Amino acid sequence: MVISWAMSERSLIRSRHNPLVWRLRELKSRGATENLVLIEGVRLIEEALAAGVEIVETAAAPRVERTERGRSLLRMLATLGHSVRYLDDGVIASIADVETSQGVLALSRRPMFDENQAFDGNPLVIAAVAIQNPGNVGALLRTAEAAGATGVYLTRGCADPCSWKAIRGAMGSAFRLPHFQATDAGALLRRFHSRGLAILTAVAADGRRYDRCDFTRPAALFLGNEGAGLPEEVLAAADERIMVPTKPPVESLNVAVAAGVLLFEAARQRRGRGN
Repeated sequence: MVISWAMSERSLIRSRHNPLVWRLRELKSRGATENLVLIEGVRLIEEALAAGVEIVETAAAPRVERTERGRSLLRMLATLGHSVRYLDDGVIASIADVETSQGVLALSRRPMFDENQAFDGNPLVIAAVAIQNPGNVGALLRTAEAAGATGVYLTRGCADPCSWKAIRGAMGSAFRLPHFQATDAGALLRRFHSRGLAILTAVAADGRRYDRCDFTRPAALFLGNEGAGLPEEVLAAADERIMVPTKPPVESLNVAVAAGVLLFEAARQRRGRGN
């Protein structure tokens, strides 16, 4: 194994019982805390640093230094005053969640956002109601940012957007797109009404075709999980119910896929209006 000259200044952690290893493994198994998030891979750590997210602690396998991109990341961390603890390949692989780990993990602070960011300009805000799958939550954040949504609210019962799988699915969007935890859908309805937003609800049937809906107005789009859908309280408050027609016998789309169809239609309409 080739180790850089700087390795002589460090001790390589080989024990899976080391306190740092325990902290990383526990955060992976229990999920993000109120303050800390576990990030894996060179790209995601680069994305976190670019978004101004505070890195608390970094662990890397020596092989990270063998690639230019890995060395660049380590130099960037050093420039920002972050020390890196070095773990044996087998130890870091025991924590990683992918078959071929990139060999670097970081603990960061949870990203924080100013709520006013979600209502700047002509807002298009997403309200995710009880979406429990972390992969879907991550994909929803990524899709929302790509399509130009201004923010995402997640009600109680949603997967944590900063959990291990959601962070990976969001591919950096969780660090940039304003997102907020909410108590319930009723509280969100009151908040959005006070901001003058139209309430749009995604439904599987008995709604207006998505390409006939006006997405150019300031709006909040409510999305529910595939099983339960949206609460009756939200459906009753809707200014418009929107559906994506599907070919039978398919009755509905995965929530992240449906969000992509709706949000990119919104983006198309908004470009046409100069928004």
